[in-house]
Amino acid sequence: PVFQSTVGPVEGRLRSSVPRLPAIKPDRLKAAKALVERAVRLRKVFSVQGPYPVIRAALWTRGWVERCLPNPVKRKPHCYGDEEENCDDGDVSADVTGVEGKKDKNRDDMHDLMSRLVRNETPYFYWTTRRDCIDCRSLRNDQMTNHYANAGTFTTKVGLCVNLRNLQWFDTADPDTFFPRCYRLGAVDEKHAFIEDFRRTACTSLLQYVDQVYYDVNKSLLPFTELDHMEHRFVGPEIITTALHVCQEFLSVLDHGDIDATVRTTPAVDEQQWPEFLRDYYMVVNEGAFIRGSSVFVEQCQAMLNRLREVCPQLDTDGLNNIWIIKPGAKSRGRDIMCMNRLDEILTLVDTDRAITRESKWVVQKYLERPLLVHGTKFDLRQWFLVTDWNPLTVWFYRECYLRFSTQPYSTQNLDSSVHLCNNTIQKHLRPSLDRHPGLPQDNMWSCSQFKAFLQHQGCAAQWDSVVIPGMQQAVVHALQTAQDLVEPRKASFELYGADFMLGRDLRPWLLEINASPTMARSSAVTGRLCPAVQLDTLRVVLDWQSDPSAHTGGFQLIYKQAAVEVPQYVGVNLLVEGAPMRRPRPLLHRQAAVAPRTIQTHSEEMSQSHHEVTDFCNSCKENRTVGEEKTQLSSISPKRALEGKTDIYNIKNTSCGRRFCRSLPSEQPLMAHTEPERKARRLGLSFGANSVILAPKSLSFSISPHRSMPHCKTQPSPGLGSQIPRSFLPHTAVEPQQRTLFRVFSSLQGPLPTLAILKLQPNIVAGTAACRNQTLSSHPRQHNCHLFLRSHRQSAAKYKEDCKKHKQ
Repeated sequence: PVFQSTVGPVEGRLRSSVPRLPAIKPDRLKAAKALVERAVRLRKVFSVQGPYPVIRAALWTRGWVERCLPNPVKRKPHCYGDEEENCDDGDVSADVTGVEGKKDKNRDDMHDLMSRLVRNETPYFYWTTRRDCIDCRSLRNDQMTNHYANAGTFTTKVGLCVNLRNLQWFDTADPDTFFPRCYRLGAVDEKHAFIEDFRRTACTSLLQYVDQVYYDVNKSLLPFTELDHMEHRFVGPEIITTALHVCQEFLSVLDHGDIDATVRTTPAVDEQQWPEFLRDYYMVVNEGAFIRGSSVFVEQCQAMLNRLREVCPQLDTDGLNNIWIIKPGAKSRGRDIMCMNRLDEILTLVDTDRAITRESKWVVQKYLERPLLVHGTKFDLRQWFLVTDWNPLTVWFYRECYLRFSTQPYSTQNLDSSVHLCNNTIQKHLRPSLDRHPGLPQDNMWSCSQFKAFLQHQGCAAQWDSVVIPGMQQAVVHALQTAQDLVEPRKASFELYGADFMLGRDLRPWLLEINASPTMARSSAVTGRLCPAVQLDTLRVVLDWQSDPSAHTGGFQLIYKQAAVEVPQYVGVNLLVEGAPMRRPRPLLHRQAAVAPRTIQTHSEEMSQSHHEVTDFCNSCKENRTVGEEKTQLSSISPKRALEGKTDIYNIKNTSCGRRFCRSLPSEQPLMAHTEPERKARRLGLSFGANSVILAPKSLSFSISPHRSMPHCKTQPSPGLGSQIPRSFLPHTAVEPQQRTLFRVFSSLQGPLPTLAILKLQPNIVAGTAACRNQTLSSHPRQHNCHLFLRSHRQSAAKYKEDCKKHKQ
């Protein structure tokens, strides 16, 4: 009884703590299972992170089933050390307001039931707010996601600033024509470059100020010289001279004049003079001081400005106040962005926050001081574009965009963010100015059709299609080209971006930044119509068009698709180098190179050699023939083994042949012809006379060294195989002009052999004629196809001495 009394209340408490689920009708459960089975079979399971009711409803209509993701972990407060993208989707909660919000809270029970049935299935489509919610590298090839890995290379302020400098390697366009000058103040070299740019811009702004004041004076019909007598603060005319010299130095550097200068010239303004120059400049531009005697420099200023416009595309947008916009690279949605026009204040601001400076996150960009205004108010454009592939790069451009206005009238004297920043996250908290033009919208947004109507009223509606749209498309493509090698080109991914542009007075678009996960909040009537449309059209491109190229893509237009580039597979850090090892070349003694046919003849006087010498020589020829037969047998063996066999046979045979030939030297008997050399000569195509004998040893090579018995010759002996090179590789200057006599020896013989002189004759001259140093033959140093004949060492040496005596005489 005690046990029952204690257990009963516990079971009651457990039952009361379990939430009661609504009763599921069998018919609904059966229908839900059927839809889930079909969706799983067709791989139509998706997951959405964030309030995107349009995406959910569109996928449900297509037969997809949602697998609910767990609630995202609340992100820690952002620290400066992290890299944050330009993501303005922080107010995405506004996307669930109104009717869609009610539908999101009371979703159909059928979709909830199907979501529970697929809780263990694999999603094949992900749509998330941030790319770090899903690891793209862990997905399978058939799983789609709306983000690319490493896309922060162009969706961050620092990444876009750095990558656009490399545009010259991808395209001939100049980034200064569509992207304002930008520097990272955390990098030392870029900080110095910014300081030089600020000072130079102050000089150009001063020249424009002189020109502008002269124009205003002529417009007001006030004599320019009377300004010198008015009661104002004045600055000396040397400030204009200094500005002209600085601009001239800048143009000279662009023309590489500083490289050609032989004498190092001192700069127009040194470091100690710049603070004084900037102080006078601030007095003139910001405080209204006049420059004494400036009328004399008007023509010089105008001429210099015309030269600068040819090389500085941003000169007309720089303005007079030298305003720069400072952006902390670790924040987004316009947070902590400031406009400044004094160099010391900018550097002080950057140096105070070491955390950002250390990570090079501070970005300073030239502010466009002369934008296009609508009723005296600044605005910017939000333009969507879609990337469906990075190799080949495929870009879709949305046909519609919208304008975001500031709540305050535009002025360069007021640097408050309410005047110069048009982000909706900033302007929605501000009250519109009382001086605001009534033609401006109360919700601070226009559609592109409304803006085109304004241009039509201004008489420049045609420039929207000829200047604005092409300029924005080219800027987007150029920004993507510079980041193409850095983004991971996953085939089953896509991403929707939002680019912010400003228009100059000539309607030229200027790219400000590119945002990942652009906001889809319905903050106005314009975004309430365009944001759902761009989401639906995105699904049409990534789902319908991918499977059917003829499918309707809504407002997206394919503007760029480059040729596919084959990327080699990544093999990791361990690189493999393949190749064959280099081997030392074989000596000429063992080479079997083809030698050009040469007629080797003997003189009739050489017929008096010994019979034993000829007999031994003929025996050596037989051995050479045996070597040739063995060579034929080795031809059926592998090349490497055949080479080893050749080397061994030649070493043995040549040694024995040399010994026999050396033993036969003392005897002198008439030389007898042998049939084997004659047969070899005919096989090589050699011709011989009636009284000539063909000697065909195994191999012949040249010896550049003279015989040792000739001490009067200037040529030094060169022992070893290094001195034996083919005759065809010897230049004529090495044979004739140096008065040298070349000798030919049998390379297959060893020991003290007789040196055989090489005598150069004219073509088709039979043996037994001229000597080695015949002046008639030496006068033709370029005779080719010369015939050679052999002399014994004794006769050659004697003839050589006689030629040397004649030459001395």
